[in-house]
Parts: sequence; C-alpha cells; structure tokens
Amino acid sequence: MHGVGRFSFKKKNGNDEEKVLSDEEQRAKVQEMKKIIGPLADKLPKLCDDASLVRYLKARNWSTKKAARMLKDTIKWRLEFKPEKIRWDDIAPEAETGKIYKASYLDKKGRIVLVMRPGFQNTNSIKGQIRYLVYCMESAIASLPPDQDQMVWLIDFQGWNMSSVSVSVTRETIHILQDHYPERLGLGILYNPPKIFESFWKMIRPFIEAKTFKKVRFVYSDDPLSQQTMEDLFDVDKLECAFMGRNLKGFNYDEYARVMVEDERKRDEFISHDVLSPADLGFETESTATDLSVSECEKYEVSDDIGSPFCEEATLAHLKLQNPSEEKLNQAVDHTKDPALGASKGFEEVRT
Repeated sequence: MHGVGRFSFKKKNGNDEEKVLSDEEQRAKVQEMKKIIGPLADKLPKLCDDASLVRYLKARNWSTKKAARMLKDTIKWRLEFKPEKIRWDDIAPEAETGKIYKASYLDKKGRIVLVMRPGFQNTNSIKGQIRYLVYCMESAIASLPPDQDQMVWLIDFQGWNMSSVSVSVTRETIHILQDHYPERLGLGILYNPPKIFESFWKMIRPFIEAKTFKKVRFVYSDDPLSQQTMEDLFDVDKLECAFMGRNLKGFNYDEYARVMVEDERKRDEFISHDVLSPADLGFETESTATDLSVSECEKYEVSDDIGSPFCEEATLAHLKLQNPSEEKLNQAVDHTKDPALGASKGFEEVRT
C-alpha cells in the first residue's frame, strides 16, 4: 500500500457489482424475505427483524433466496453452536494475552472497535479459539450504540509470523464472520502486517468476499499517510499508543474480565428473546438430554479439508436423533409452499 516495500492486491475477477436499492425497494425485499422465512420472523424477532434481514440481503446482493438460505444456515449454526450460552468462565483462558478484546473507545463514527492480535495466540484448541471469537462478537454486537450496527476490526500484527498461521482456523474464522455475522464489519484495519504476510494473504484471499475485501485497509506506523488515516478515524487522545494514539493505557486482563462479566448481564438482556431451541423450529423434544454435548461436538472439529467445526451434517444428525422427520427443519425454515408467492420458492443451495 503506502511506502516502500508495501504490498497491495487486486480484487478477484468477476461480476461483483453491488446493487443500489431505494428505500421502497429495500422494504419490498424485506417483506418478500419475511414471506420466505414464514413463522420464523415471529419466533426469532431479533434475528429476523428488519435491520437483520437487510444485513443478510445486502450480504447476498439483495437476492431474497440467497439471503434466506444464508439466514437458514445461521439459524442451524446458532442452534448447534449456542453462542448465547458462552460465558466468560468458559473462555477466560483464551483472553489472557489480549489476542481479541473490545477497546474502551469508539471510532469517530461511534462504532465499537474490536482489537485482534493473531500474534498473541496462547492456546492450541481450535474449538476454544473459535468460541472466544464468537463470544467477543456477541459481546460487541450487544454493546453497539442504537444508531450503529457495524464495528471496526483493528488487526494488529505485533508478534505475528508464519508460525502463528493456522489455515483451518483462519478459514473457519472468515466463514463465521462472513456467513453468520453479515454486514457487521464496517472497516477492517490491518496494522503493520510484515512482508511475509503477503504470501498468507494470497492464500486466504479466495475465502474473502469482494464486499469484505473492499472494507480492508493496510496501515503502517512509519507511514505519514497511514498516520493521517488513523487520525481521521479515531480520537488520538483515546486511541492506544500502540496504534499511533496518545492513550498509554493498554490491555489489562483483570480489568477486562470485570468489564466482560458486566457485559454478560447486558448481553443476556439483549438476546433473551432469541435463545434458540429445537422447539423454536417446530420440533417436539422429549428432553434436553438429546442436545449434542461438547464432547460429541469435538468429533466435528475443523480440519484443512472441512469447512466448519460444527458442520451442517452434525446439526442434521442431531436433529434426526431428536425426531425421525428431519424434514421438519427444512419445512419450518424453507416454508416452501406459500400460495402468496405462487410457485415453490424453497431455499437454493448457493455458494458464493
């Protein structure tokens, strides 16, 4: 990017032109998507409110079928992963080095700032790392100001080298952030990536959607233009000195733990209406004992050849155990025979 020895990358070829819809057209798309998802809109008011549906529609360039499929996959994922049940005590060891934390300041647009330091990795558990990422995302979303639905990811490459790289974790991270938290990223700042990062960036570039790619900026501490960028984005009196700010206070684990425990209380209030269970999707269950335990989920851990540690096959296998008629899930989510829309309009398998 800026300065000698920096690097940049061209966007992938393809027709990635984003549609621009009027407010009236957006409302029409939201209503069409509500018809597709049927009763889920009432059963899951937070996940299926207008603002949420708009994010899924934007992520799929306003295709209602693709957006509905994406939402269906998120519902299945949340049913399996249960992000709303993750607590600080479950992931506290993952947080010790400050590899991901919510900053105490906002950017100038009032957006939450999530600091990520991949070079500070301190565990070998893929499941633990992903659970901590999800925990941080849920906490950040619950903390968003009322007029904001996006955040800034400030990715600091201090201490990063190729030994920090895990392609499977990186791919799963991208998958979760893009597919289950669509349009939550307002801006991604890659801060001081080393030259060797170029080869890794090229490796993961195919997994990054064009919309996400456009939100990424490379920033270097020794570059005057980068310094101006940070001053334009942040109040430098509040920004940490590690990122060219004047705030000398850095990450403190004990203090952060207290903040996160308090945030849990607020988060519980925020998500209380959308705690998912099989019953929400029309399933009859004999007891909660049929839920997949952590140990059972471990066998679905990610590998370099599998896209998700809690894959769709695991979810469907679980639902089949609960009820022989696993078609009920697709019927509840697909809502395929709505006379108001004429022809069958079930979810299509779309990979973008």
